[in-house]
This record gives sequence, C-alpha cells and structure tokens, in this order.
Amino acid sequence: MTFTLTGWMLYSMLIMLGLMGLDMLFSLFKSLKSGSFSFSFMLGYLQDMLFYFFPMFLISNMMSLDPTGWFMMIFYYLGALGVALKYLSDLKNKM
Repeated sequence: MTFTLTGWMLYSMLIMLGLMGLDMLFSLFKSLKSGSFSFSFMLGYLQDMLFYFFPMFLISNMMSLDPTGWFMMIFYYLGALGVALKYLSDLKNKM
C-alpha cells in the first residue's frame, strides 16, 4: 500500500489538523490562564489522533481497493467534514 493524499484530500487533512492545533492552543491558553496546567489534556489529543486521523489515513490507503474510486473518496470527505465540524463546535464552546 502506498500512502498518498492528493488534491483536495491533502487540503482537507490540513484543515482538520489545523483545527485540531487551534483547539489545542485554546485549551493550553485556558489552562495556563486559570493556573491549572496539566499534561493530561494532551492525552485527549493523542486519542483524537488515533480515533479520527488514523482511520482517515486507512481510508486513503484503501482507495485502490475501490473499483469505482468514489465510495472511499465520499467516506473520506464525509469523515473530514465530521472531524472539522467537531473541532469547530469545540472551539465555539471554548470561546
């Protein structure tokens, strides 16, 4: 299997990782501002990498198994949209 993110798949992955980074910065800022800094919030982001991003990489690697080339791409973009909406709602709740 080869790992390739092409075109819009790469941009959607960068958007998801960027929103995750913003969410992590907001969490870090809020914890430093309140004086309750702990490294335990990092475990949540590591868990998100395992639950949200790793399956996206698996779906992108399974593109060659799809004879039409559309089903896996649709699943990938729906997953990317779901992850982006999750982080946007998390950012909205933290503001």
